[in-house]
Amino acid sequence: MTGSDTAAARLTVHLDAAALWHHRPAYAELVHRARHEGLSGASVFHGLTGFGAGHPNPSHLAAKGPCAVVIVDDEERLRSFLPCVADILGETYAVAVLDRVRIHRP
Repeated sequence: MTGSDTAAARLTVHLDAAALWHHRPAYAELVHRARHEGLSGASVFHGLTGFGAGHPNPSHLAAKGPCAVVIVDDEERLRSFLPCVADILGETYAVAVLDRVRIHRP
């Protein structure tokens, strides 16, 4: 069997799961905006423990621990999406990482 690879990009936003945006979880607002912009999809991953700029001490509860929102789409579409979420990123001390990936379909 042969598969096909497609060039794409992955936007990963790292933030605190407890971060709020207008009384709702910031990660939920990121997913909502991704859907509104017509991006391919978004997934939220909650970590059990972590530390970093937003977590000076290790956090052990998922509700208050690290969280990552992952979106895979065309690189230009993701670059265009970043200004749409700049307000959330700035106020929640989130970090956005954009990297190129290859999507493999069997």
